[in-house]
Amino acid sequence: MRVDEKTAIAAFLAVLASLVLAACGGKSSPPPPPSGPFSDASLKGQYAFSMSGVDLSGAFFVRVGSFSADGSGNILSGLEDVMDLSSGEGPAQISITGGTYQIEANGRGSITLNTASGGLLVNLMMQSASNGFIIEVDLNATTSGTFNLQTPSDFAASALGHPYVFGLFGVSFLSQKAAPIAMAGQITGDGNGNITGGVMDTNDGNVGTPSGATAVTPGTYALDTNGNGTNFGRGMMTFNGRTYAFYIVDATQFKMVEEDSLGGSAGEALEQSSAIPTENAQINGGFVYLVSGESILGSQGPVTRVARFTADGAGGLSAITLDDNNDGGNTHISQGGNISAATYAMDSANPGSGRGSFTFKASGYEPFSDVFYLRSPTAGVTLETSKGVIATGPFYAQAAGPFTLSASAGNYVANWSGVQLGSTTIVPFAEDFVGQYTLANSNSSNITGFADYVDLGLSTKTVFTNVGLAGTFTVNGDGTANNHYKFALSGSPSVTVNFQAYFVNSEKILLVCSDSGRNFAGTINQQ
Repeated sequence: MRVDEKTAIAAFLAVLASLVLAACGGKSSPPPPPSGPFSDASLKGQYAFSMSGVDLSGAFFVRVGSFSADGSGNILSGLEDVMDLSSGEGPAQISITGGTYQIEANGRGSITLNTASGGLLVNLMMQSASNGFIIEVDLNATTSGTFNLQTPSDFAASALGHPYVFGLFGVSFLSQKAAPIAMAGQITGDGNGNITGGVMDTNDGNVGTPSGATAVTPGTYALDTNGNGTNFGRGMMTFNGRTYAFYIVDATQFKMVEEDSLGGSAGEALEQSSAIPTENAQINGGFVYLVSGESILGSQGPVTRVARFTADGAGGLSAITLDDNNDGGNTHISQGGNISAATYAMDSANPGSGRGSFTFKASGYEPFSDVFYLRSPTAGVTLETSKGVIATGPFYAQAAGPFTLSASAGNYVANWSGVQLGSTTIVPFAEDFVGQYTLANSNSSNITGFADYVDLGLSTKTVFTNVGLAGTFTVNGDGTANNHYKFALSGSPSVTVNFQAYFVNSEKILLVCSDSGRNFAGTINQQ
């Protein structure tokens, strides 16, 4: 899952004061010994990572950085940027001086990253030797995200001479007031240290109204000249009055964290292909999207939505299914009918930007509306512009169905983040999860595996590592609309979490929790 898939769900925790939590804890039972193709040798090279969540006070917290692994269980070096919006001290650069790691056969890894202040403990879930999910397990914060193998030969300004689509989520400061913010758009680098232009949309809870398409003010970027640029791919970038630290994965991707007085946000940018749709006729077929963020209407609360629709190539939408978990408005929607005013349009005023929009009305609810930016004909980022909702996430063309249980057999890795809701304290209980499971039998819906997850509240913080994971996966109809996952996590007490699941293709599934006491969103990728 990329950072735009993670969508920095936990950022809204920094501005909530009226939600409540219910926690679970206790010792867990270990799953059976793992099997699979992974070992310490699987983690070898330089990796960029990005993790977002909350600190012990519930404030937005981000880690973005790079570390080098030798393939034999040793961390050689690294660097991270840490943004903690509760500290009041601004961003910090922290050197990673070494460390150790261990990778199990099923791809689960544990890493100690040594720093001058003591170190950072993280666990990995490897999708492959070049990428996967990462979670912080030292209980100093709850954060999770992704890691990607870097290409050090691309640690140069010349590598960023392309157009990129980005998605960011975080917290905005205005007159000392904190509110959620989401941004998405396209920028173009010239390979010589200049951001030459682009277009973007901003949905800032401190402003109240989405900006619409806004021309990107030209800016600059540069890799660090103190060795951090050539060693870790780190640099600084400015555009539209905001400043970002970035870490290059390769010429097609870099991870970002905002570091200025306007607030803090995090995400990533991905190279935009030259074959971007420019007209409605090129948007044809099924699409799936996931957003997560916050409602700012009435009592603020978390929002997660997953949906699919069919575009007809002429500006119309049909076959719309949406699952919405809006705990701010206390509503849960699973709606396949009673849809009207369903349209989409590519942005003719900004041709070549990949920008478009769609909207539809579900009976009894405010219209659902979004802006999207395509980085290819089949993938992009979505920015929610519905009334009172600040959210962002991924947007994909859906592969042709049907999707079947028998075709889904195999090994998968998963990541979700969000909050539990209850009645005992005024701050939500944040949770980050990574796991691996197997659907071994194409004739059975049963899944088995393991998980690591962290629960963090004001008075309670617990890490569960290598706990047993079981459950079922139910495919409905041809699988193109909503399906159902039930994950049962061993522990004391045990925990069961239900999700509505939407296929992007046979290798990627988007999730929104359907439990009334939880608000989670995430992604499952085939291992």
